[in-house]
Amino acid sequence: MFNNSYTKLCSALVMVCASAVYAENSDVTAKLKKALPQAEIASIAESPVPGLYAVEVVGNGIVYMPEDGSHFIAGDLYRIEPNGLANVTEERMNDVRAKALLAVDAKQMISFPAKGKEKTTLTVFTDIDCGYCRKFHQEIPELNELGISVNYMAFPRAGVGSNSFDKYVSVWCADDQQDSMSRAKQRQAVSSKTCANPVEEQYLLGRQLGVNSTPNLVTSTGELIRGYVPAKQLAQQLGVN
Repeated sequence: MFNNSYTKLCSALVMVCASAVYAENSDVTAKLKKALPQAEIASIAESPVPGLYAVEVVGNGIVYMPEDGSHFIAGDLYRIEPNGLANVTEERMNDVRAKALLAVDAKQMISFPAKGKEKTTLTVFTDIDCGYCRKFHQEIPELNELGISVNYMAFPRAGVGSNSFDKYVSVWCADDQQDSMSRAKQRQAVSSKTCANPVEEQYLLGRQLGVNSTPNLVTSTGELIRGYVPAKQLAQQLGVN
């Protein structure tokens, strides 16, 4: 079940925009792979700058390379506008994140739905043992009352097979996921369980989407908010009154 779902998810990532250019034998791909053999390329697309390609590297965001693959630029690309600057790199990553998360089956997330009318949703990459994740979790009832649904995805910072990873698996496999998550966040014991689960896939997806700490919050439009933000301030930031 999970492999099929994440195959679709990866397809959504790869086909994130109509201008995506796949060039497995191109100078861009070949030279980057030669210089950085460990680099995993998710997509190549034409950038707004003629002759410059945007190359999405898993876990490292987007780099920019010319057609001959002779150089690469690591960092954000900005568009100059009449009233300031627009971050082109973040705009693209927002689109990548939004499309990727839309491809995830909601049943694979541990959800705390809004009370009454839902105004917006947050996808939160979380670690069971993260202090600020616990602080964030305490404010979920307030966020829910404000009309914000919270959907948890796994991001055990210590990696696959760690103690935090195993705790998340136990929570995900519990009969009552919400209750188990709340108890785990309060440092209460949760029965050890295993089952088919998406924890590893979610962790790897988080890395691909630029998550590198917890909690990391992704808005419905794909914007990445790093770290804990108090509920009222977060609601303001999301335009929820």
